[in-house]
Amino acid sequence: MNETINIDGSEDANPRPKHFHRFRGPLGFVRLVFDGTILLLVMLIIGFIVFANGLAREPKDPPHATDGITVLTGGVSRIDEAMKLMAKKKARRMLITGVNRETTLEQLKLLTPEGTRYFDCCVDIDKAALNTIDNATQTARWVAENGYGSVIVVTSNYHMPRALAELERAMPGIVLVPYPVVDNNVEVARWWEFPGTTKLLLSEYLKYLPALGRLWATNLARVALPGTSVPPADEPEP
Repeated sequence: MNETINIDGSEDANPRPKHFHRFRGPLGFVRLVFDGTILLLVMLIIGFIVFANGLAREPKDPPHATDGITVLTGGVSRIDEAMKLMAKKKARRMLITGVNRETTLEQLKLLTPEGTRYFDCCVDIDKAALNTIDNATQTARWVAENGYGSVIVVTSNYHMPRALAELERAMPGIVLVPYPVVDNNVEVARWWEFPGTTKLLLSEYLKYLPALGRLWATNLARVALPGTSVPPADEPEP
């Protein structure tokens, strides 16, 4: 009859589950950092697998014609594939961005059988761009100068996600139609069997994440501050 019943709702009456004490104190902070790091690594690995498996395995012709084509240099076959699209009347004009400053017009013409036919009338060349961010900036200027509303993007399949992120950030509202070029030397279908391909895709994935972050941040800024545009001074690409 002398037993006391606790009815005041104190912690003594309802002790917290033990897992709430896991992250208390200095040791708990270390556990929190460790668990957070493991979770981040798992998310990065899953994201990389999704990224690698989602790359195009073969090129597909754009479903409709656009105003222009932008070719991001970095592979010989990119220019040739873009010229084939011009031959199919998929665009009126083309920009080749990121051309080496030492490369001549005649050397570019030799990269494709259609070179002489289109280089003389319908091709603009940009030698200022040094990376993907510059490619996007130069393409945005070219699109604005010509008043275009849609552009076919030609680049390698593994580079396409990052290119689209940077282009969308640089010129919102422009319709971007991807045309991924498949490099026969990069076996994306079974990338895990080829260390060189895995290293290339991992490097591209780690560059894609910051590009995606810049795109989200820019879109957020545009929503929060209507009328803003891409900052004129972009940070260097890693």
